[in-house]
Amino acid sequence: MDQFEKVDILLVEDNPADAELVLRALRKGKLANHITWVKDGAEALDFIFRRGAYSGRRDQNPRLILLDLKLPKMDGIEVLRQIKAEQRTRLIPVVMVTSSAEARDIAKSYELGVNSYVVKPVEFEQFSETVAQAGFYWMLVNKTP
Repeated sequence: MDQFEKVDILLVEDNPADAELVLRALRKGKLANHITWVKDGAEALDFIFRRGAYSGRRDQNPRLILLDLKLPKMDGIEVLRQIKAEQRTRLIPVVMVTSSAEARDIAKSYELGVNSYVVKPVEFEQFSETVAQAGFYWMLVNKTP
């Protein structure tokens, strides 16, 4: 089985330190079995829509997308817009995990169909717990079609 055979969580995060914190929190919550980490918005869309380097990826959507708002190449708002605009991907739960608590970012995310909006806490333990709770809910509690 290759590394993209089964993906439960797609992490879209350009900051390696924040990505490591998310991965550590998911491992701690035993939710890290099948995670793919991409570092910008364009790569996220290539992965989701199986283009470019990901064209050979199995035709299976991630069960959850953890999406940062401020990304290189294409921001999280545009990534979200494209995911929710496509019939085959619009039902994937997307959780915006970002440092922005700006009302316009929150409103725009919900307007485009984000499933949850989580502001990154500054303190590591709180951040770790928040990510673990979000992962637990979306992967184990919530039921999707």
